[in-house]
Amino acid sequence: MFKQTSLFKIPIPFLGTFEEINLRFYVKRIEGDIIKRGVVFINETVPYKMVAWLANKLYNEHYISIPTKNHIMKHTTKKNIRYDWKINKNWNHLALNTMTEQEQMLPGSIEEFIFEHYYGYTKINNQRSQEYKVNHPRWKVNKVIDYSIHCDFTSMYGNDFSFLNNQKPDSVIIAEGSPVTVNWKRTQF
Repeated sequence: MFKQTSLFKIPIPFLGTFEEINLRFYVKRIEGDIIKRGVVFINETVPYKMVAWLANKLYNEHYISIPTKNHIMKHTTKKNIRYDWKINKNWNHLALNTMTEQEQMLPGSIEEFIFEHYYGYTKINNQRSQEYKVNHPRWKVNKVIDYSIHCDFTSMYGNDFSFLNNQKPDSVIIAEGSPVTVNWKRTQF
């Protein structure tokens, strides 16, 4: 969930809170003695055409706009979280039931590997990419009780990802998240 999103510290009226469904992979870039752990987004899906257009124009990202919705219900000890998106007239979803209690990520865990990335990388063209810095505190995680995934990966991401239509995930994890800032300065390489 993007909540109270702003651009150059100016809130985006009416469009500041929305779902984002994305497909990404994880990378590391070595610069001298520094290892920069980052993400590359293959696709980012949001409900608002204006948000997708702005992200694509300002940041050279790969956003698309399709209908999305969410349902988040917190109980005393459990949470029910569901994100839905509609592509080719069919609704897809990702749903989780989790414990409400938050836990620290363990060093060396899959949670740490997934959530502890502080750089993003975007392809500019076949020869150039850009790097940007992402800022957030170390997140806490919730224990996943069960999950449900229904995604037409072929329609959503293309034939290269159709093999995922019949795959079960190796892991299902969730973090509460926090406010996040992205540095405007981009480095090209």
